[in-house]
Amino acid sequence: MGAAEVEAFLTDLALRRQVAASTHSQALSALLFLYTRVLGMDLPWLQQIGHPRKPARLPVVLTPGEVAGILGELEGEHCMLAQLLYGTGLRITEALQLRVKDLDFGHGALIVRSGKGGKDRVVMLPQSLVPGLRAQLAAARQLWLADVEAEQAGVELPHALERKYPRAGQSWAWFWVFPQDHHSTDPRSGVIRRHHLYDQTFQRAFKRAVAAAGIHKPATPHTLRHSFATHLLQSGYDIRTVQELLGHADVATTMIYTHVLKLGGGAVRSPLDALAVQGAG
Repeated sequence: MGAAEVEAFLTDLALRRQVAASTHSQALSALLFLYTRVLGMDLPWLQQIGHPRKPARLPVVLTPGEVAGILGELEGEHCMLAQLLYGTGLRITEALQLRVKDLDFGHGALIVRSGKGGKDRVVMLPQSLVPGLRAQLAAARQLWLADVEAEQAGVELPHALERKYPRAGQSWAWFWVFPQDHHSTDPRSGVIRRHHLYDQTFQRAFKRAVAAAGIHKPATPHTLRHSFATHLLQSGYDIRTVQELLGHADVATTMIYTHVLKLGGGAVRSPLDALAVQGAG
C-alpha cells in the first residue's frame, strides 16, 4: 500500500466508521510500526500523516451530597479507599500502591511515590480518616504477620530495590496499606507473594454503590478525583495549590475543573429566571 491507500484507510476509519480519535491514532501507530520495524521501510510520507485531535471532554463531577451517598453504600476497605480518593485527590493506582511508610500521621501528610510521570508529591492526610486508616493498618499488619510466620515472599518492590535491599520486601514499612486477602503468582518472576488490592475489585464495588445511591451520572472511582479538585476550587483554594495536590505538570490541565465554577450562583444569570421574578412580583 502507498500513501493514497493508507490515507483512504484512515479516512474510512474517521468518516464511515466514526472511530474515536484514540482508535484512529492507534491504527496509525500500528501502520508506522509495521512499515518501519517489521518491513524495514522508511516512508517519509507516513510520518507526515497527522494524528486527529482528541476533543476536550468535561469531567464528571459529583456534588458533596452525591459523594456522601456513594460512601454510604460502601463498606470496609472499599469505603476507606473511596474516602481516601475523595479526601486526597489520588489516582486509584496511587492509592492502591501506598505502602505503610507513605503515611505520615505526625505531619498529617501522605507521600505519593512515583506518581504519573514518575514524580513524587505530598498531599494532605485528612484528620477524619486517621482512625479508619489506623484500623486499616491494623488489619493489614495481621496479614503481614501471617506472611512472616509462613516465610512467604515479601511484597513487590519498585525498580531495582529488591536487588539492592533483598529483605526490604518482607519488612512492615514496605507492606501494602490495602493488601489483597490472598496470595497470587507474579507473572514475570513466578514468585508467589501478596499483591495489593485489585483495582477491578474496587471498581465493581464502586459501580454497585453508584447504582444503589440512585446516581445516574457515569461516575467511576476517578470521578472522586475530579470532585476533589472541583470542590477545593469552589471552597476558594487557588488553582496553583490544587495543581500541586493533583500532581499536574501544567496548570492548563487543572483549569478544566474551573468549568463547574461557571455554573450555578457564580455564573451569568439566565434571563428566564429574571422573567420568573418579574412575573411573581
